[in-house]
Amino acid sequence: MKSLLNALKEGRLLELPDTDKEKSLVYLAHLIEAIPDLGVGVDLVEAMLAREKASNTALGHGVACPHVRASGSGELLCAAGWSPVGIDYGAPDKKKVHLVLMYFIPDAQKNMYLKEVSSLAAAIQRAGDITPIATAEGLTAVRERLLDWVSAAIESSIPEAKARMIRLEARQAAAEAAPVVVSAVPLVQVVPLRILVFADAKPVVLSQNHELVQALEKDSGIASKLQAQAQLEIGGFKLVCQSATQYDGGRALYEYLAIKV
Repeated sequence: MKSLLNALKEGRLLELPDTDKEKSLVYLAHLIEAIPDLGVGVDLVEAMLAREKASNTALGHGVACPHVRASGSGELLCAAGWSPVGIDYGAPDKKKVHLVLMYFIPDAQKNMYLKEVSSLAAAIQRAGDITPIATAEGLTAVRERLLDWVSAAIESSIPEAKARMIRLEARQAAAEAAPVVVSAVPLVQVVPLRILVFADAKPVVLSQNHELVQALEKDSGIASKLQAQAQLEIGGFKLVCQSATQYDGGRALYEYLAIKV
């Protein structure tokens, strides 16, 4: 379960801001898109949603593993989303999904993905259910439970001595990532923002990130970039368009996610 462990180490375990299934999938797909030097070659959001419409990816027991495949080599990548309320996912067992593990699967990693999902299913089966995750008080508890799953998968496939060594490494990685939760400043920053564009006035940026607001409002060409729906990068953030609504009088409202890894 290397890609899940890497997601925990690199801060790609986040609380989902919405209980809507499609919005949650879009959110996680954007997190994977924001990984530096990913070189996806496909529209992850579109491909992920199309895959989900073709076949529901809920495993049951409150867990779902949406995924998308792409040509080429590269690494198997994972982003994990936790929903304390639960998502109406359309799971076969009718249970709400509290844990969404999204995977990006290059062709060369198909077998690795199948092994990881098999290990994940076995870990859930051993645990009985995911009640500790569904009822967790925060991401620290969720991370600990997922590390238990990783440890169990390691122990079932390799000698005990090596399992202990890797288990210690996994715990140390979690300890290094722990300040992410305690300080409430994740390794992956996701900032929602809205931009109002007027025909004869400066655009107005609405966001809780003051520096991001200033940087965008200082960009004299921001209106034309938004109209062209160009990919924007500013202040270390990658801006991903969520929606664009046009109104009479040359006015428009754009909704973005600003993502910094």
